[in-house]
Amino acid sequence: MTDSAPLSVWPVAQQVSATQRRERYVPESKAHPGRMLPALARHAIETYTTSADVVVDPMCGIGTTLVEAAHLGRRAFGVELEARWVALAARNVLHARSRGAAGQALVLRGDARQLGRGLLDEVHGRATLVLTSPPYGSSIHGDVRTRPSRGIERFNDRYSDSRENLGQLSTLASGDTIAPKLRSALVDILGGCRRLLSPTGRVVMTTRPYRHRGALVDLPGVVVRLAAEAGFALEARHVALLAGLRDGGLVSRHSFFQLSRQRSGTIPRMLLIAHEDVLVFRAVR
Repeated sequence: MTDSAPLSVWPVAQQVSATQRRERYVPESKAHPGRMLPALARHAIETYTTSADVVVDPMCGIGTTLVEAAHLGRRAFGVELEARWVALAARNVLHARSRGAAGQALVLRGDARQLGRGLLDEVHGRATLVLTSPPYGSSIHGDVRTRPSRGIERFNDRYSDSRENLGQLSTLASGDTIAPKLRSALVDILGGCRRLLSPTGRVVMTTRPYRHRGALVDLPGVVVRLAAEAGFALEARHVALLAGLRDGGLVSRHSFFQLSRQRSGTIPRMLLIAHEDVLVFRAVR
């Protein structure tokens, strides 16, 4: 982390995720466990691109970046490893076009680790913005339901069961050092992103601190160090609020499981995470 990197706060959770997606995405989109907030994607695209610029998301999930880019008149390309999410991203893009989105978007099934080895060659040197959010682990908060025979049950909390998915790679080795396989994968992806950028392009990556066995892990700080290895300099580090703002206070948007752990005393109230880091990188030329 660079102390001189500019900082601002993005209030992107004034509406809950479901409200932000209502009628703008197909209903099945809620099955993805790690969806980027549409308002976050939209703000990043508006901030760092202009009309008809090329936007890329190498880990696009259900296509949030693509949908918001299309609605803003940009050209967007997405890559996603899992066939299930590729299909949903394609449906969301078609849905956006049916609702008047003027931009163009295309999603491909592929591995973001191959960006430096020919994947998305047609975008080489043309992307104004690479906007993405990497998986944080194999299991995310997901949704909950109550069943008479089983009590409270979690579902929609996994990216994939494939060993090839980044979400299946162990996030921690020890302290704030990530596991070697994940470290290698992120360096490969960042290196490939660098290849896609125009001379003035930026990589914007959302990450968040998270908890592992009660300890807070600075994943954003780890990503900053890995980006430097891949040839990037940190230009800015923004705070994207995952809580709403109302009357000068924060409105909680925490998951059921975060709140239940807080109430049980596992996590003190003051330690619940209420933001994502938005890391903005420029390639060192």
